[in-house]
Amino acid sequence: MLQPPVTIPIAFVEGMLSGIRARGAAAPIDIDRALEDAGVPPPLLAEPGARVTAEQYVALFALLMDRLDDESLCFLTRRMRRGSLALIARSTLGAPDFGHALRRVAHTFSLLQDDLRLVLLREGELAGFGIAIENPAIGHQNFLHELMLRVYWRLLAWLHGGRLAARRFDFGFALPPYAAGYAKVFPGTLRFGQPCSAVWFDAEALRTPMHRDAHAIRDFLAASPGNVILPRLAEQPVSAKVREILQQKRPAWADLATVAACLHMSVSTLQRHLATESTSFQALKDQLRRDVAIVRLATSAVPLAALAAELGFADSAAFQRAFKTWTGGAPGSYRRRVAAAGGGDSLPAP
Repeated sequence: MLQPPVTIPIAFVEGMLSGIRARGAAAPIDIDRALEDAGVPPPLLAEPGARVTAEQYVALFALLMDRLDDESLCFLTRRMRRGSLALIARSTLGAPDFGHALRRVAHTFSLLQDDLRLVLLREGELAGFGIAIENPAIGHQNFLHELMLRVYWRLLAWLHGGRLAARRFDFGFALPPYAAGYAKVFPGTLRFGQPCSAVWFDAEALRTPMHRDAHAIRDFLAASPGNVILPRLAEQPVSAKVREILQQKRPAWADLATVAACLHMSVSTLQRHLATESTSFQALKDQLRRDVAIVRLATSAVPLAALAAELGFADSAAFQRAFKTWTGGAPGSYRRRVAAAGGGDSLPAP
């Protein structure tokens, strides 16, 4: 694996399915069958600490959109048929600047939906792109807010040229129990219980000239849905560099001083940078070991003892204790479930 792997908390998988579950007996697809076809073992949903690989998460998202013909995954009363995001992205062609592009995004979205609106907001030197709920019956669904905010934030950041920094994210619901998983998905200050869900950025960005053409939009859409629903580690630049160095030096697992030297920083400077990104060196190391373990268990038959050594544990027992702490389950059990769901056949080898 050249790039550090990414795994996703099971809470976000459950959230992805919640719009379909809300339909009850009228649900348009068999959820367990969809999970299995995407390589996600259905029993994992009963384990709060479980995680899935990025490949499994993207596969499930794409599969649900295709089978439902709905990019909003049953959350809205009118389906967002396949191609809706493409239509919205293409509506920005020819916009003179970023502000005009955002207004076109909001207008085109309004032609496709009645339950909510995308709105431009202003607050001093900040501009916001928010989600105004028009249908109170859907406003309580947290994942709808998360999905819309993440997808349109990624579209906005890309339209701007990939350099747009989020100053903060507002959420129109209370702090959820799984909020610890937000740090990588929403790279900025988080505020809950707000009047509406929104992403805020420097207002001067609205004047940025637009340079995205039809070819660039085709490339962006070809990379979907992974490029709009997965965490972008580059949005936390120092953390991303630490993960890359740890990954490159596996299985030696460089220590803090070695990583700091590779980054031409003192240990205290590196620690300070990581603190501003709400993390630490040990947390990043443990997260990477967790993610490597999950991907290796899902895509290979490596013995647990060999995997323990690869991850820097003294023995298999120590690795199994750590894995249970990370995910709530045993590594052997996780591997058997993924194999039973067919995930080992559908994912690329590490």
